[in-house]
Amino acid sequence: MGRFGPMKSWIFGHTHLKIPIPAWSFGDTGPSVLLLGGVHGDEPEGISAATAILERFLQSFPYRLKLTLIPCLNWDGVLTQQRTNGAGVDLNRNLPTKDWTTEARAPRYFPGSKPGSEPENQALMAFLEREKPKLIITLHSYDPQINVNGDCKGEAEIIARLTGYPISDDIGYPTPGSLGTYAGFERKIPTITYEIQRELPLDQVVAKHVEPVLEALKYTEKNR
Repeated sequence: MGRFGPMKSWIFGHTHLKIPIPAWSFGDTGPSVLLLGGVHGDEPEGISAATAILERFLQSFPYRLKLTLIPCLNWDGVLTQQRTNGAGVDLNRNLPTKDWTTEARAPRYFPGSKPGSEPENQALMAFLEREKPKLIITLHSYDPQINVNGDCKGEAEIIARLTGYPISDDIGYPTPGSLGTYAGFERKIPTITYEIQRELPLDQVVAKHVEPVLEALKYTEKNR
């Protein structure tokens, strides 16, 4: 297993509390992919999986892909052990989708005072506009499922087969301002929201959920 193309680390943007958001880029040929963890600070499962994937890629990146990996978008939430960022905003309800609303199911889902208000999402929106990836995989934790927005059934089926998780096109409740809607539906960027079992021990997260992502990327490499 070898490495295709260059690797670089860079600062993707900054959080509300001015914390830098590190990112890594691998490869310089093939389809563009974004792997994203830590949108919610109280979901360590996704951050652990993303960090373990990063460790793999730092050793070897055997794909013909242009891949960007952000292990954690919401460092504010991680430091305070809460879903929201330092402004109390749920980043996955703050993106400027057509269905964005000021209404929230609970305070932890607060969408902000206006869509796209948060610096983390402003950096994300600028990246998507600039890079126009062919696939996004965002790692969360909730009821185990592979939620798909857009044409990403090929990758989703591989992950589902390896994990036993069901594939869904509806997470079960409204998600205005979400990345799945913003990218997957409104910008036609296929988006997988990979919901790892909540409170799964982190060593089991790594053991069970790193390989499915790596196998899905083999499909992406050949089919996008």
